[in-house]
Amino acid sequence: MNLRLKGKVALVTGAASGIGEETVRLFAEHGALVVAADVQDELGRQVAASIASNTVTYHHCDVRDEKQVEETVNYTVQKYGTLDILFSNAGILGPLSGILDLDMKGLDDIMAINVRGAAATIKHAARTMVERKIRGSIICTTSVSAGVAGCGPHAYTVSKHALLGLVRSACWELGGHGIRVNCVSPFGVATPLACSPFNLEPEQVEEATSSQAVLKGVVLKASHIAEAALFLASDDSVYVNGHNLVVDGGFSVVKDTFPTPDQ
Repeated sequence: MNLRLKGKVALVTGAASGIGEETVRLFAEHGALVVAADVQDELGRQVAASIASNTVTYHHCDVRDEKQVEETVNYTVQKYGTLDILFSNAGILGPLSGILDLDMKGLDDIMAINVRGAAATIKHAARTMVERKIRGSIICTTSVSAGVAGCGPHAYTVSKHALLGLVRSACWELGGHGIRVNCVSPFGVATPLACSPFNLEPEQVEEATSSQAVLKGVVLKASHIAEAALFLASDDSVYVNGHNLVVDGGFSVVKDTFPTPDQ
């Protein structure tokens, strides 16, 4: 097996379930030492315990608290000696209300996690990389909602648009230090973030996604997003910077108004 992250150290936020959990497992499988950070302590410890010892360590981190973010980055460096990869994946769906009844407190909460939290993790991870002259890779989880409206609630869409702007802006400054900043934008994945707010089973979310999908014959899984993150984390993408890797099977670039030849 080609270990694409052999000798690398990665920090993954939102690592206790869904895309984060899949990415922790894949990064470790490819030779990385990983700090899995989350606020779901029991789940996070279970993820770490289920992977080979001394490969993954769990650390509590609420990204809304910059101090906790800084401590988590410092913990990673103290534990493994360096930090090569940040996967800033922590996020929430936020309020489901329409714009006429928009929950402003909910909007503040989602911005605090999805945008401010990501900014804090980028800030402190990048500081470490710059100080140590590490040509690192920083990856954020955005969404098709970062580029297309109507795919998610208003507050979520606002937060993901802002996060995409942050990625593009940060890549400009950090590129001068040899640090790449990119993001991966999934279509609907049956993770707890997508299932729980709507009281849906994973199969129901997958069915809904597949019914709207342009690319047929494939059911989008969290593992597909982890594979995209692995590409951006590895040297396979050594000259990819400021890129939004959309994993949606073509959904966001096709308007289905004309019948295909087989229809």
